[in-house]
Amino acid sequence: MASQAPAAAAKKALNPAFNPRTVHFWAPILKWGVVLAGIGDFYRPAESLSVTQNAALLATGSIWTRWCLIIQPKNYPLAAVNFFLAGVGTVQMGRILNYHYKKSKAEQAAAAAAPAAAGPAGVKPTAA
Repeated sequence: MASQAPAAAAKKALNPAFNPRTVHFWAPILKWGVVLAGIGDFYRPAESLSVTQNAALLATGSIWTRWCLIIQPKNYPLAAVNFFLAGVGTVQMGRILNYHYKKSKAEQAAAAAAPAAAGPAGVKPTAA
């Protein structure tokens, strides 16, 4: 029994839970591609961004960050990439909401200005 302890320690040292032969290594590495794609969307105009796509980035990033800290073994690299994924989703959702807010304000201002240009009681002025 005593001889098994060093062998088990050696096996654990040579075969950690986080190594290139496990999903614990490759999941965060590959998921950085999703984060980089989201960061690439920072240069797109806000009107062309998808609400559902960015809401999904925000939700999955938040949920999986928490999950990575609950599982055994804890997967801190995957938690980090999911944290950044949630951050990208948050920034993009903020951009989308800001765009829609400003657009509605501009439409309200245009609607308020339209009756004033028409003249009293909605009568359009005629050219003389």
